[in-house]
Amino acid sequence: MIAPEWKELRVKADLAEIEQVRGFLRQMLHGIIIAEEETMKLELALHQIFVNVVMHAYPNGDGAMTIRIRSDDDTFCIEIRDRGIPFNPDEIPPVDLDKKIQLGTSGGLGIYLFKTLMDEYSYKRDGDENVLTICKRIR
Repeated sequence: MIAPEWKELRVKADLAEIEQVRGFLRQMLHGIIIAEEETMKLELALHQIFVNVVMHAYPNGDGAMTIRIRSDDDTFCIEIRDRGIPFNPDEIPPVDLDKKIQLGTSGGLGIYLFKTLMDEYSYKRDGDENVLTICKRIR
């Protein structure tokens, strides 16, 4: 079997681009048999990652990212590439949800969400790029 081909979208690291990113995801999901709940998990995970890259990867505010998507009969994968500050989500300690609720602090749940919503994820630094891949089993 031939590996599925990545489809790609390149956008500025700007919150104004979120609708274009969502539209790309929806376009790539079109025609795939997947539960609505799983679609929502993919949308939320991608949203969290996109916002984190925009807010933290480029302190000077000028950057871009590439979103690549592919799927086969069993798995839907999203790869996010940026040339921002190196950031490995595995180096962040797990969130203590009870403490977070007690303190009433906001933010800091993006990594927790994509890790728990997805079936697989991986991070690597490829040259000067952060490469985060998230995957959801669809069948």
